Amino acid sequence: MTEQDIARFQEQLSAILAAFEVLKEVDTASVPPTAHALALQNVLRDDTVTESLSREDVLANAPQEEMSCFRVRAILEE
Repeated sequence: MTEQDIARFQEQLSAILAAFEVLKEVDTASVPPTAHALALQNVLRDDTVTESLSREDVLANAPQEEMSCFRVRAILEE
C-alpha cells in the first residue's frame, strides 16, 4: 500500500468509527433484537400435491432418449 492509500484509509476508518460513536448514543432499550430490519412474509404459494406427468409425456419432446431417460452430451472439464 502506498502512503496515499494509508492516509485515505485512516480518514475513512476514522469516519466509520465516528459514525459508530453517534450510533452508541441512540437509545435502543425498547427496540427488540431482530435478524432483519423489515417484516418478511412468504410470497410463494403453498405446496400442493398434484398429479405428475407420465414418463412418456415427459420424454415426448426429448431430442434424445435412452432407457427411459433424457440423453445428453457428456460435459467434461479438464
